[in-house]
Formats: sequence, C-alpha cells, structure tokens
Amino acid sequence: MEKNKENKRNVMKIIWEFVVLSVGAIIAAFAIEEFLVPNTILDGGVIGIGIMINNLFGIPLSILTIVLNVPFLLIGAKKMGIMFIAKSGWAMVVFSVFVEVFAPLQRVTGEYLLAVCFGGVILGIGVGLVIRSGGCLDGTETVAILLNRKFKLPVGRTVLIFNIIIYTVAGFLFGFDRAMYSLLTYVVTSKVIDVVEMGLEEAKAAFIITNESSEVAEKIYKRLGRTVTIMEGEGLVSGKKVVLYCVLTRFEIFELKQIINSIDDSAFVAISDVSEIIGTHVKKTGELNVPKDLLPEESDK
Repeated sequence: MEKNKENKRNVMKIIWEFVVLSVGAIIAAFAIEEFLVPNTILDGGVIGIGIMINNLFGIPLSILTIVLNVPFLLIGAKKMGIMFIAKSGWAMVVFSVFVEVFAPLQRVTGEYLLAVCFGGVILGIGVGLVIRSGGCLDGTETVAILLNRKFKLPVGRTVLIFNIIIYTVAGFLFGFDRAMYSLLTYVVTSKVIDVVEMGLEEAKAAFIITNESSEVAEKIYKRLGRTVTIMEGEGLVSGKKVVLYCVLTRFEIFELKQIINSIDDSAFVAISDVSEIIGTHVKKTGELNVPKDLLPEESDK
C-alpha cells in the first residue's frame, strides 16, 4: 500500500515536471518569436544559429531547432541519462511547436532596447523553468556539461565562448549593432535565469547529512561521476553523523535531489554557491574509497 502511494507520488511529480517544462518552453518560444526574431536579435547557442539561418534562408525556426539539436542530444544520451534527454527533447519539441504558433502574430515592439530588455527577461523566465525542471532547450549546454565532466571546463564559460563566436559571426552578417544587442540580451537572460533557477553556472557545494551515506555516495559517484568528501560530524541532539561534501554544477542539482530523495527522504541537504575553485576535482577513475569507520552501521531489515 505504502509502495503504491510512493509510486503514485513519483508519477505525479514527473507529470508536474513535464508540465513546468512545457510552460517554460512556451514562454521561451514567445520571447524568441515576438521580441527577438522580428528585430534580428539573436539568442545564444543552437537557437541563435537557427535564427541566423532563418534570416538568411527562410527555413522555419521550428524545424531548425529540432534538426540542429538532435546531434547534441545523441552525443549526450549515454552520459546525461535518459530522463535528462527525454525532458530536453520534450522541451525542444514544445518550443518548436509554439515558435510556429507565435510566428504569424505581430511583433510586440520594434524598439530594440525594449525588445532586448523584455525579450531577455521573458526568455530567462522560460529557460529558467526548463532548467529548474531538469531539462534544457539548447544542445550547446549538453556539450558544455560533458566537457565539464571530462576536462573540468566551467560550463558557463564554455557556453559564453560558444555564444561570443556566434555573435561575432552575426556581427559580420547583420551588423555589429545587432551583435551587441544580442550580447546584451544574453546578459539580461542569464541574470533572470539566476533568479528563476538559483544560480547561473557557478559551482554549487552540497552538504548532505544522511543515515544512508554509503549508498548516497555511491550513487553520486556512479550517476554524476562526482566524488564526495566524507566527514564526521556530531549533531547537538542527534549525536554522531556522517557529512558528505560534494561540488557540482547547477545542471546536476536536480539529479542530486533525485538521488537523495530516492534513497533517504529524511536527509538534510544544504546547497550553496562556490565563488571560486582552486585545484582540480578528483575524476571518476576506479572503486570508491569509503572509510568504513565513518559509515553508519547497517540496520537489520
């Protein structure tokens, strides 16, 4: 009976996440089609490339979004997990459909600064909702995450480099005033994502206090490729506890929550921003090295 209730809660949770993904994708499509595209202002990443191709050759942006993002989804399929790819794919499909729905409507404004400010804010809200629900709208973010996991390149910096290249090309094609408007839109959008999703791309530090520390540490290691630091702590009331410390990116926060909730829903987790990292992460290279004396004794079940 209890298991059925838990399964029902999980199903409802997933349904709600897909609803929020859809809402975020629709909001983003509205911002792109009613503010940015009519004024030749580019978003970053794959969508920005799609807007350029749309302006040059007239190919519908809805088709370009799917076609250009598919290779990135295939690249990330093995590493990012089925649920991440499914959510991202769904968000991209909804986005593409509503780009086509909003295309015939008259643009909201022809004033470039208004388009940058309001378009950037609305786009940031939409993208932030998508990311907060565990998906993404742009394939370059998937590649940036993979590069982060393999080479420890900061995700935010990698995406910024991609976008600077795109805006430079746009400057030659449409004029550098459009490139500067596009870069300003990216800055506005990024700041709004900060508010909606709790942080753009600075690393996040997670402190996890759980009675199932061994299993949580192992799952984090296997699913995220992140090692954890195991510390011994003592609660004022609860007594001795094991504290897990892990540094990860904002894109992995959702997955971390899923891992912890699936193992120990009574765990205490504190997540904070990390302004700077000095040194290198320990890469996933072999078996876990877990101090047995710090792990709680297994209870009889």
